[in-house]
Amino acid sequence: MKITTTDTYTTLTDERDDVMDFASYLERIVPEKYEALNLVVDLLKYEALTLDQLIAFLALSNTQREAGKSFVVVNTGIDYDLVPEEMIVVPTLQEAEDIVQMEEIERDLGF
Repeated sequence: MKITTTDTYTTLTDERDDVMDFASYLERIVPEKYEALNLVVDLLKYEALTLDQLIAFLALSNTQREAGKSFVVVNTGIDYDLVPEEMIVVPTLQEAEDIVQMEEIERDLGF
């Protein structure tokens, strides 16, 4: 896994070729090391991501959001109309950064 950290978020990128294995790995590692951080999960290399594969990240997304942290998935291969409302999926890393910044502002304002 490649980890990139900025002032406001941490990007986690899969360096292997199994999205389901990556989701499982994140479910184990995030609560131990990254639960207090805003997270961007870079899945850009999975150009044919399926809804079932995306759903593997849903529990982690819900946990992070309940803890008052952002969780944004970056992927261009998914049909955005199929994405559950509880998840945020965007096509670029820049959009993910924008989402994290907007959510930080909302949290600061008490929304």
